[in-house]
Amino acid sequence: MKRAAVVAIFAGALASTAFAKDTRPHRRLAQMQSPALALASLDRKIADCDAEEMASKKELMDLDPQIARAHAESVVHGRWFYKLTRAGMLPVGGGFDALVSHAMRVERARRAVAADLAHEAKLRSRGAELVANLDRVARDRAALGSQRTTMDAARLAMADEERRTQAFDRAFEASDGFVPVGSDPMADPQSASGFAASRGRLLFPIAGRADVQPAHREGIDGPAIEIHANLGAVVRAVYTGRVAFADRYGSYGRIVILDHGQHYYTVSGNLASIDVHVGDELSAGERIGTVGDEGQGPMLYFEVRHGADTIPPGPWLGL
Repeated sequence: MKRAAVVAIFAGALASTAFAKDTRPHRRLAQMQSPALALASLDRKIADCDAEEMASKKELMDLDPQIARAHAESVVHGRWFYKLTRAGMLPVGGGFDALVSHAMRVERARRAVAADLAHEAKLRSRGAELVANLDRVARDRAALGSQRTTMDAARLAMADEERRTQAFDRAFEASDGFVPVGSDPMADPQSASGFAASRGRLLFPIAGRADVQPAHREGIDGPAIEIHANLGAVVRAVYTGRVAFADRYGSYGRIVILDHGQHYYTVSGNLASIDVHVGDELSAGERIGTVGDEGQGPMLYFEVRHGADTIPPGPWLGL
């Protein structure tokens, strides 16, 4: 299998989980098992290559002394044949029987030399085959190793995407009863009344003027807004909250989810940088990151959610 095909297989598996929550656990399990089975099959092929390489190397090592012995025998029998056929040694004066006997010895010597040379040639041919086989196995092993690296990287990417998906889903499940520790109604009047009572009075996510447009993202059902601002502009918390998610996720790009209690959340995506960590508790107006550009111009992608439902954010910001 070529590397591009391997990447395509894993890309298809990743696409099914990247942007939308899959509510069928058996499908997620199958998606995770398929790469594992592919890796196991590839590991078996690599193990077969390793075994073939070891066997070929052992046979090649055993072949060297055999070739040496065959060559030595060829030399001995060649010298014998040469002596028998050298001029002046023919038994001309021994009569017909001696001549026949000598001819038979010469023929046996010739056959012995021929057999030795054929045997030596066969051993050397096998040695050449083993060398060529080792070269082929080395190439196959390198190709399989490259595939293994690619597939393992894709498997880790899938596992990481699955972890992000689970963390993203959990972010909208942890709000029940949440009250920020140390909230001070005098310093932050919003914290005394709760998020629901702050409809129309939330801080704007970016200080200063900005162009606001309706927005949607692939795989996301509810409405949102895009706040076009300068690249690197500070993005702030619109209300007291706790960081429930801070990572890159699907079409959101870099994203921060703030849990504001009462199952209300704000989602800030398309960030250039994330300046908070999961578990951080923030007051309204505190910095969470900066405006980024994912290829459509610098903007902040902003949602308001109640539970898992996305609700129009404009009225909450007084727009």
